[in-house]
Amino acid sequence: MAKIKVTINEGGFEREVEIEAPEGTGSWPKPDQMHVLGKRTTRLEAPDKVTGRARYTYDVNLPGLLYGKIIRSPHAHARIAKIDVTKAKALPGVKAVIVIDPNKEVTYQGDEIAALAAVSSDVAEDAARLIDIQYDLLPHVASIDDARKPGAPRAIPNRDNVGREERSETGDVNSAFAAADAAIDANYSTQVQTHVCLETHGVVCKWDGDELTVWASTQGVQGVRDELAREFGLPASKVHAITEHMGGGFGSKFGAGVEGSICARLAKDAKAPVKLMLDRKEEHLAVGNRPSIQIHMKAAGKKTGELTALETDSYATGGVGGGAGYPMPYVYSCPNTRIAKREVFINAGAARAFRAPGCPPAAYLMESTMDDLAEKLGVDPLEFRRKNDPNQTRQKQYDMGAERIGWATRRNKVPGSAPGPVKRGIGMGSGAWGGGGGPADIVTTRIHRDGSVEVLCGVQDLGTGTRTAIGVVAAEELGLQPHELKVAIGHTDYGPSNGSGGSVTIGSVSPAAKTSAANAKMQLFQKVAPSLGVTANDLSAQNGRVFVTKDPAKGMSWKDACAKLDAAGISAQGSWIPGLNSSGTAGTQFAEVEVDTETGRVRPLRVVAVHDCGLVVNRLTAESQIYGGVLMGLSFALLEDRILDGPTGRMVNPNMEDYKVVGCLEVPQIDVILMDMPERGVIGLGEPPVIPTAAAIANAVYNAIGVRVRDLPITPDKVLTALSAKAKEA
Repeated sequence: MAKIKVTINEGGFEREVEIEAPEGTGSWPKPDQMHVLGKRTTRLEAPDKVTGRARYTYDVNLPGLLYGKIIRSPHAHARIAKIDVTKAKALPGVKAVIVIDPNKEVTYQGDEIAALAAVSSDVAEDAARLIDIQYDLLPHVASIDDARKPGAPRAIPNRDNVGREERSETGDVNSAFAAADAAIDANYSTQVQTHVCLETHGVVCKWDGDELTVWASTQGVQGVRDELAREFGLPASKVHAITEHMGGGFGSKFGAGVEGSICARLAKDAKAPVKLMLDRKEEHLAVGNRPSIQIHMKAAGKKTGELTALETDSYATGGVGGGAGYPMPYVYSCPNTRIAKREVFINAGAARAFRAPGCPPAAYLMESTMDDLAEKLGVDPLEFRRKNDPNQTRQKQYDMGAERIGWATRRNKVPGSAPGPVKRGIGMGSGAWGGGGGPADIVTTRIHRDGSVEVLCGVQDLGTGTRTAIGVVAAEELGLQPHELKVAIGHTDYGPSNGSGGSVTIGSVSPAAKTSAANAKMQLFQKVAPSLGVTANDLSAQNGRVFVTKDPAKGMSWKDACAKLDAAGISAQGSWIPGLNSSGTAGTQFAEVEVDTETGRVRPLRVVAVHDCGLVVNRLTAESQIYGGVLMGLSFALLEDRILDGPTGRMVNPNMEDYKVVGCLEVPQIDVILMDMPERGVIGLGEPPVIPTAAAIANAVYNAIGVRVRDLPITPDKVLTALSAKAKEA
């Protein structure tokens, strides 16, 4: 037996008691005893989404709603000389205008200057054009190379363009290079990638006296609440943040953001609710990105297959915000390393966390280096990885993925050796991520006298299936099916919650959902046990019945059991407890591509993605996470690229037409292999699938054409340039 604290609701009054609960509350059932866990459960919100009933922030329309608009700098670097909002304020239909800082020095295109609220989006657009802003233009830097030049203008006042160098060293690098059988020395680079969330950033704000309600497209309702409470000097209890549904964040939607603060100010000034949704251009310019990296890589090894030395020297930029870190060396063991990193500031929008921050570029850089060095050593790239990878899970994944893709028989033994202008190649890449979980989330389970069950949690669902995962865990514990529960999430009034990032959400909410449901179930058992002549600990719940564990025929239906409750029903809380989740995932992907050497077009044909996530809560959504991660990785490898114009510092492709993202024509066959490791507990799967994809694609391109494209994305012009250079060398 185990001692568990339970919150009991008696006549509307709650009190906490300690009870004895069946052993196993702190552990998951064995796989052969799982009825819902690990199965393929359709998302609970699927009917609402496919019918259009699901309400996103954009869909929130309140009586008297106004429409907000932010006026942004068209220049990369300038000082505001004059700003006049008189005409905008006088326009009929304009209800509020604010100037953020009349003397502001803007440091990137898209920097916020002013904002207004009007009775329609058209009036708001007209009013924005009436604001007279005069600028004194300042010199700017739009690239790492420009920012590093002697005498370059500063991107940010009173700050050097190149940040402090981060340096680390292990072993004896010089001696290792001197003793190596082979070494490589090459430059690689990755581009800036913007988040391109399907649902743009946005909020709806409504004041009721000194209470504020915010509907937000956010990865953290609690963060939104706390941030706005601090800004307006309110107790957190007077700010309510709600996210019923949202269309992606990928790390860019934590906190209220500038748009949330501005919207709340506009609503307060206008004394009316305000909706402020950013447009696609603003998304590209002002709400985050994945930083770019330029790196000089040197690596050395032995013909016996050991990676013996790695030396890197890199510059990375996250615009005006820094944050351009990445892990190196990545995944593989190397006894002698010398790593130097510097962040560079340029006049562009600031970086934000982006799905597995730093890891997809790190995987591409490291895996390209591994392939290049393996070839120079005359070692099979897969065997080279086996020799230098200490992770035993990934060692198993190598076998599974290589067999599925046909590594031994279908890969070109000599890269680029296949005949004809259209060549196929196979490559691979690996990744690792931490994940984890913690005690911030509280889940409440309510059982009503009519047999209905509600499960409430403040956590938000980014579109990854969190709502369904909570339902699956609670249903398993209660012996019901997930669709028989009502799962309500995404509201700060439902209790504290973690922000959804770092792949920690499922590891945080699953234990809380399990303990909450277990506590509620035990309260129900205590009500039912006397009528069955047993104690609460003698009962079980399964398949919609409550019955005596040792005599299953002796029992009653779930509804009959619940009918024994009083009018108040049952309300029980649960929080995270250790032992139900863990951290640390491994992933390996193999890719097959087709490259037309006459046009330079790269066509991905197949990706085999092998990943572990501990106990699979819902196989359907776990597979969906991998599909989505692979597609995002393909987009990073082949298409996405923020392009800044050097002379003006402006982004030339801030839209969905010229900023290319993966579409139906680029989607290959994706084979998902999930490693079941239930003994590890629940582990998040949000970040891991995006990490190895670009690396696997890049290595597959090399295997197809026999020449390395060292600059992401791998576009047709770069392929043709590399082939041309190779032909000239020959």
